[in-house]
This record gives sequence, C-alpha cells and structure tokens, in this order.
Amino acid sequence: MKIQIKETSFSALSTYRSELMGLAMLFVILFHVWLPKTDPMFGLHRIGNVGVDMFMFLSGIGLWYAWQKKPTLKQFYWRRYIRIYPAWLIMACLFYIPNYLNVEGGGYSPNIWHLIANILFNWSFWRIDDLTFWFIPSIMMMYTFAPAYMSLIQRSPAYRWMPVLFMVLAVMVQYYPPVHAGVGHIEIFFSRIPIFLLGVNCGEWVRERRTLEPSAMWLLLLVFVMSLLMCVEFEESWRGRFPLFLERMVYIPLTVSGLLLLAHLLDVLPQWANKAFAFVGTISLEIYLIHAHFVLKYLGPYKLGFWLTTILLLLITIPLSWLLHKLVGYIISFFPKDIR
Repeated sequence: MKIQIKETSFSALSTYRSELMGLAMLFVILFHVWLPKTDPMFGLHRIGNVGVDMFMFLSGIGLWYAWQKKPTLKQFYWRRYIRIYPAWLIMACLFYIPNYLNVEGGGYSPNIWHLIANILFNWSFWRIDDLTFWFIPSIMMMYTFAPAYMSLIQRSPAYRWMPVLFMVLAVMVQYYPPVHAGVGHIEIFFSRIPIFLLGVNCGEWVRERRTLEPSAMWLLLLVFVMSLLMCVEFEESWRGRFPLFLERMVYIPLTVSGLLLLAHLLDVLPQWANKAFAFVGTISLEIYLIHAHFVLKYLGPYKLGFWLTTILLLLITIPLSWLLHKLVGYIISFFPKDIR
C-alpha cells in the first residue's frame, strides 16, 4: 500500500499559531517540573526547554504579519507591549516587592532603585542574569529592535542572512573575551536571537502560503530526528560539560522542523484537543508568569512525583492564569479604542 504524504504548508504555522503556542507552553512546564537524571525520560524532559525557542519563532512570524499592515511605530510598539506589560507589572510587583522586603540584603533588589527597575523592566536579568522571568525582558527587547530589522530586510533582502551573523555572535559571547566580559552573563538572551530573526524571515513564507512538496517530509523528519538525538545526547551524557549556547544552536533546526511536523499532527487531532491547546496558547503569557514561582515553588517540597506534580501544577495554574488574563483585558478596556 502506497503511503500518501501531504505537502507541508508554512501557512499552518499561522493557522495553528495558538495551538502551537499552547504546546510550547506545555513543553516549558514539563521542563520545569523536576525529574531525576536516572529516569529514562530525563533527556527528553530537559529538551522541553525548546518551548522557549518555539515561542520566539512564532513571535517573529506574528511580528512580520503585524508589520505588513503598515502600522506607525507608536501603534506597533503599543500593540506588542500592551499584551505583555500589564500582566508583567502585576506579577513583577507580587514577586519583587516581597523578595525585597523578606530576603536579607533585598534579594534581587539591593536598594529601592533596583526594585523599581526590576518591576519596570526586570533590571536584575540584565544586571546579574536573574532568570526568574528572563523571557519577558528578552522578548520585549526583541520587539524593540524588530521594526529596524524588518525595515532593513524589506529594503535589502540580503540582510535576511542576519540570523547567521547572530549565531556567530552567540559563539563570541561565549568565547571572545571582550564580548564575554561585557555580556557573557546573559548568553541565554543572545543565543535566542537567531531563532527569533528566522521567525521574522519565515513570516513572508507563511503569509504567501508557501509549501514544501510531499517528498520534503522525509527531510523534515531527518532534520527533526538528528536534532532531537543530539539534544538528548547533550542532556544525558554531556550536561554541565559544554556551553549551553551550543545546544541552543541545535534547538534552531529542532524548532523549525518540530513546529512544521506538529502542524501536521494538529491537522488530524480531534477538535476538542486543538481547542484545549489553543486555550492554553491564549493564556500562555500568564501561565509563564505564574506557574514556576507562584505554584511550582510550593508544590515541589511535597515530592509528589513528576506526573502528579505536573497535573496539580496545571490544575492550579490554568485557572489563575485565566483570571489574570481577564483582569488585564478589563484594565485594557479602559484605554481609548484608537490606541488599543
């Protein structure tokens, strides 16, 4: 019997954007729940961190779509930041103020000015690599320089090769002394820039509904399997003995091939499953802000095991995240419609 393989459409990355965001958030949650290294699934569990790269890639695609509507810079920045900033301010206050008051020396905020800066733009991430909410300042910084990049590649398409330049920069951040001395502590940010820019680059393919012929499925599978095997090997055999940016470079082909293959999977899943993933994707920002430091922190000490901890984490986090999402939506509703 001949196997029928469908062509791969880049437009599926837009069609299933919410569902893919939801899956990415679930991967991140699984990554954050502790699992012993002796567990046979340890390597795959650690690769859940690739959910961050999936977010970056899909965000880049979304920005390209938004940019093609020719907004003013004010409109562009407002619509990007209004999705993140209100939720960020609420959760940053709930985390950094108690941390400042209850931890000797002020915790992440040694004085009131550091506290204010942490609440406004997570200053301690840029200052000392505070990874508490590192994705938020990172994505906001990428949003900040995205219009300049998108304008550049529209004028001069050759600059679509910039992701390769930033891959070299990631190596310099790790190994070139002047660069490492200045920004080596935030390598986690620099090593995610290439996948974000690739998402922006891919945005036009998604918008034009470009496709890969059915035979390309074997290439996608080969890229995915090779990347996955290498990442598992990194985590199971080399953890702690290699610079982390190296695995994040392998995350790039893993992310792109994985998202395209997941889009095929979503094509055949029942509608209720897709709706569930899409719902998680809709509140993924709020889940990110809440799950690790406001729920998992208190579940972990009970040592309930991986799966029970994960289930309880989801059961508690999702309703709280939905409430935060609704609260932010209510606050935003008071802003004038012309700037929303």
